[in-house]
Amino acid sequence: MKPIIGVTPDFNAGDREDMGGKEPTYFLRARYPRAIEAAGGVPVILPFTENPEDRRRLLQGLDGLLLTGSGPDLPPSLYGERRRFDYRVMSRERSEFELDMARLAVKAGLPVLGICGGMQSLNVALGGSLVQDIRAQVPSALAHQVGPATKPAHMVDVAPRTLLRRITREARLRVNSSHHQSVKRLAPSLIASAVAPDGVIEALEAAHASRHPFLLGVQWHPEFLYDRDAVQRRLFLAFLKAARAASV
Repeated sequence: MKPIIGVTPDFNAGDREDMGGKEPTYFLRARYPRAIEAAGGVPVILPFTENPEDRRRLLQGLDGLLLTGSGPDLPPSLYGERRRFDYRVMSRERSEFELDMARLAVKAGLPVLGICGGMQSLNVALGGSLVQDIRAQVPSALAHQVGPATKPAHMVDVAPRTLLRRITREARLRVNSSHHQSVKRLAPSLIASAVAPDGVIEALEAAHASRHPFLLGVQWHPEFLYDRDAVQRRLFLAFLKAARAASV
């Protein structure tokens, strides 16, 4: 049986002309579910249910959870800060649902992969915080909003003896980059497993692998590269392998 992977979409509450205008709309770029399908899974786009019991029931039907990227950013109040810069804030519907589902999935030991904003959501859900604007807050920062995302932008160093290192089998990776925020304070249960040359955390994972078999976040976008880059494809294949084991 192919594992079922829940995928979080973005959400327009009625104020995004680029995502349905005044009509509340779910939005998801097709590259995310296509990457899951290519790796051998069945993607299911998750609705933002309000009821906690409904969320738990949704999770029971999944073998893995993919937290996707987002144009808007998490409200800083969720990690104990005031908003310091002018940027679009994520809808309440998405932020509340995504953070709660991340916590529930981690507690249940469900395989979780966070991509870009999804990695940031994972960190905040577990008690970490974010750099609100890299250019303003990180000295000598690289350019981290570099397009197009189909092309690698900079190198990252992968920490030894980490899940990410075992998956990629590489000490250094060239990745794409499309973000202006990053991890500031790591959640207590997480460690950094990849770092950019300017010190920006580019990947995180469970500090104790024995407590969670697959908990990984990457700041870049492997879904743009999986069909042409074997290393990026391994991320999805490893995620689906862990989801398949969880479904047994």
